[in-house]
Amino acid sequence: MSGHSHWATIKHKKGAIDAKRGKLFSKLSRAIIIAARHGGGDPETNLKLRYAIDKARQVSMPKDNIERAVKRGTGELEGLTFEEVTYEGYGPGGVAILVEVLTDNRNRTASEIRKIFERSGGKMGGAGCVGYLFERKGLFSIDGQATDEDTLLSIALDAGADDMKRAGSTFDVTCDPSVFSQVQEALQKKGLTPTVAEISQLPKAPVDVDAEIGRKVLRLMEALDDQDDVQNVYSNINISEEMVAGV
Repeated sequence: MSGHSHWATIKHKKGAIDAKRGKLFSKLSRAIIIAARHGGGDPETNLKLRYAIDKARQVSMPKDNIERAVKRGTGELEGLTFEEVTYEGYGPGGVAILVEVLTDNRNRTASEIRKIFERSGGKMGGAGCVGYLFERKGLFSIDGQATDEDTLLSIALDAGADDMKRAGSTFDVTCDPSVFSQVQEALQKKGLTPTVAEISQLPKAPVDVDAEIGRKVLRLMEALDDQDDVQNVYSNINISEEMVAGV
């Protein structure tokens, strides 16, 4: 399993807990609101909205909640105004951290994110300090026992994917975000269900750190992810099973 898959698995487990608290639904609603505001309320023509709704459905978010969020985004219902902000910084060992948030109060959120960095042995940096180390990509992780490499490569490339790599027990398929939906549909038509399917910020050159530093980075990422305004957290470390076991 790749480092990205490890972090996605941690998020999935935590998401089940967050869903019980309503926190996960709140975060997903914000993503739907922003997508609908910028691209309209039709998921057939607004790929960002379609992606946000698909993520909400995956965790059984009620249909009424989804429809209400879309209407808030299109202005049919009143609600708070959220803005997208990306914070950048350094974790333990100097690793790069990207934090994507949707907030109705930029000053409050920046202050809280900074405190989380500092409490965890990291430091928030200025805009652009680490962003250049990442690239936005669609990512699918498929169990290596579900298919063979040549078959999956053919399906992925025909659907418009950029690349496929073996990562431990899984295959990682990457694509441009604009073709995410068509790659996802191509996999589904062949009966392949990815363990991870998301649009992510992938490190251009992942770095190796020792297990202790890795565990500290993961604790920082979890603390950031637990902040109400945070949508996504990314780092440029290779996450190992040893690191995950210690968190």
